[in-house]
Amino acid sequence: MRKSLVYLTILLFLTIKTFAATVDTIAIRSNVMNKTYKAVIVLPASYASNTTTYPVLYLLHGGYGHFDDWIRKTPEKTLIQRLADQYNMIVVMPEGEVFSYYLNSPVNKESQFETYISKEVVEKIDNTYHTIKDRKGRAITGLSMGGYGALCLSARHPDLFCAAGSMSGALNPDMQAWKMAPDMEKGIRKEFEKILGPLETNRQAYADASVINMADKIKAANIKLIFDDGTEDFLIEANRELHRRLVFNSTPHDYSERPGSHTWDYWQNSLPFHALFFSKVFKENGSYVN
Repeated sequence: MRKSLVYLTILLFLTIKTFAATVDTIAIRSNVMNKTYKAVIVLPASYASNTTTYPVLYLLHGGYGHFDDWIRKTPEKTLIQRLADQYNMIVVMPEGEVFSYYLNSPVNKESQFETYISKEVVEKIDNTYHTIKDRKGRAITGLSMGGYGALCLSARHPDLFCAAGSMSGALNPDMQAWKMAPDMEKGIRKEFEKILGPLETNRQAYADASVINMADKIKAANIKLIFDDGTEDFLIEANRELHRRLVFNSTPHDYSERPGSHTWDYWQNSLPFHALFFSKVFKENGSYVN
């Protein structure tokens, strides 16, 4: 009896290992920046034995981070793998550098991440994996700077994504209503100057880059939208303002506030809500893998 239990335990362990999502790290060349960056790709367990095409979730990291943050920094280390398996979607985590804001910088030609993500990364993923090569099978979300990037990229490239999200999004580069210590504000301001120039002499560039000012563009993009923030987050007012503007122009969206601040505990709790939301959109689009 005891031996049977041991064999059963080993069998269960091997089964779990066999049917777990796989994690790849690949290189993605950027011709526009003449660089090569890495990306983490999580493939659901069913991918290896299935020739069907899969929906893709692009998951962006935050400021001062890198492509593998979502794999390394979540308290639950297998969160992304679990969600990829649960919803049968490929999850792509590309590089956005420490403070690119996923924009094409007008002042730094070596920081052209809007083109990199929207063209070079998407093309590489579609050419490497069996994906649904259409907006109906792509969604994008992220945290902080990545939340900004997800909403901005989806608004500017509605042909690429059917749904977008943001967790604790740093939505307005002018930093209006951000609540932080003066030293922290000064440091972040310097980072924005590297990609947009000084605020005092480039106010229009900052206004054009603000997701808050893209409410009408977001409505016209006709994307399914989910975003949230923690009630103790220093970015909460910017998220509330976007919510107000989307309500005013009658843009359907899912907005929520939950207890929490700008932490990995909050984002780990938030991401499963986004994955569920996107899976429902994929089902509605006929892009869900059973």
